Amino acid sequence: MSSRNVIVFGPTGAVGSITALTAHQAGARVTLAMRNPSKPIPALQNLHIPRVHADLTKPQTIQHAIHQSNAKHAFIYIVPGSTDAMKSALITLKSSGIQSIVLLSSFSIENDIHAVSRTDFVPYRHAQAEISLMNVFGHNGIVVRPAYFASNALQMRNGVLGGEVRLPNPDAVLDWIVPGDVGRVCGCILARGSRERVVSLVGAQLLSLRQVIDAISFVVGRDVKVRRIGVEEAVDDVRAKAGLTEGFARWYVNNMMGVRSDISLAPAYNGAVGNIYRYTGRRPVTFQEWLEENRRLFEIQVL
Repeated sequence: MSSRNVIVFGPTGAVGSITALTAHQAGARVTLAMRNPSKPIPALQNLHIPRVHADLTKPQTIQHAIHQSNAKHAFIYIVPGSTDAMKSALITLKSSGIQSIVLLSSFSIENDIHAVSRTDFVPYRHAQAEISLMNVFGHNGIVVRPAYFASNALQMRNGVLGGEVRLPNPDAVLDWIVPGDVGRVCGCILARGSRERVVSLVGAQLLSLRQVIDAISFVVGRDVKVRRIGVEEAVDDVRAKAGLTEGFARWYVNNMMGVRSDISLAPAYNGAVGNIYRYTGRRPVTFQEWLEENRRLFEIQVL
């Protein structure tokens, strides 16, 4: 059992909540750092885990949360729109007494973090945060890089319910990692530590977008047509459906049609296979299992 005193930022999220639960189950003393401490967390209901107010964009609240909890180890995520690649938050965490960090990053980083181009939209943002982590915490900063989340399939639910899903490349192959598996790995590392500075994670099985749509349509009992569309049309669709910026949407579409259209060809893929089991002692959850558990989410159209 762990004797660590840890704090989890963002515990209302699908990854953060399971990170907190796993660390708690491992025996760590856990504190939840939240912008709204009264917000319900279904995965943690009936557990008496202390909560503190904290916002990773507001250093004073970070300092207060660490002093109140006396935590020595923290799980954090990259705040969207961070103007300094999380540097001020990390400096505050360290000066407040945090000894090690588990940072949720991204498998999309394929090269040296210092060599990622600004035009590589998603990897660049994560790489900059990893650089900040390395500069502030050195080898006491651990990054967890999950690949393509199963929950991203929810972006296609309106199309499924409408009978047609429009995609730039229906044959793109992805790994569909389940958020809970990512949280379990993060929680194990938070509670026990890791000798690895970078931990890459991939899902249980490789499936094309077309195969995933077939699985969803079967579960919800609808016939769904898959239509291939061009780049510009796809960018507009992604922006409309997910509310993304043009840069993010274009990066996503180009990668679904280009070098990242088969995730098994990524340099880190083979080394990542088996990491979920290695850290948690549990086999990874398959997309089909995740889909069955979350089928109700695909039966509700989002406006």
